[in-house]
Amino acid sequence: MSYVRGFAPWIVYGLLSVIGWQWGALAALVVAVASLVADRRKGITIDAQILDLGSLAYFAGLTALSFADTNSPIQHFDGPLASAWLALIAVTSLLLSRPFTQGIARRRVTAEVAADPKFLHLNMVITSIWTTAFTASALAGLVADLLNAGTTVDIVRQVIGLAVPAYLTQRYVARARARAAAVQLPVLANA
Repeated sequence: MSYVRGFAPWIVYGLLSVIGWQWGALAALVVAVASLVADRRKGITIDAQILDLGSLAYFAGLTALSFADTNSPIQHFDGPLASAWLALIAVTSLLLSRPFTQGIARRRVTAEVAADPKFLHLNMVITSIWTTAFTASALAGLVADLLNAGTTVDIVRQVIGLAVPAYLTQRYVARARARAAAVQLPVLANA
């Protein structure tokens, strides 16, 4: 559920932009601000909120642009642009060795686990999966928009662009846990 919560502004935008892209952007901005403030009140550190900060920046800019020019041609490419921005957040977090998934995952593990170098490696791999998915989604969206493929294709692209990396993340984490458990079993047997 942590991932869904992290993508809440994007989901809100996707749902509400059908009434008007400026209203979807404004609602997403409100959700992004509320999420950031709520997490800060819970003591979540800023470095664990990379996705939140990136979402806030995107929706602040999109809200300003969409209200300044409600007929901007950018609105026709908002789907691929959103995916490209998510890819930018993800790749930047990888380049800084602060994968955005680490901040989300750190909320569900002990400080000892979060400090383990294997935890960073795991999140570098997971963030790479998300980066690839966001990039592929942005490119597919651009092609679909240029071909006027329609709303249904865009919705399917967005769902696949989030569902596939979420599924792969779940599988990768499950395999990592199984490998860790297998390594620890012989140690316990020898104790």
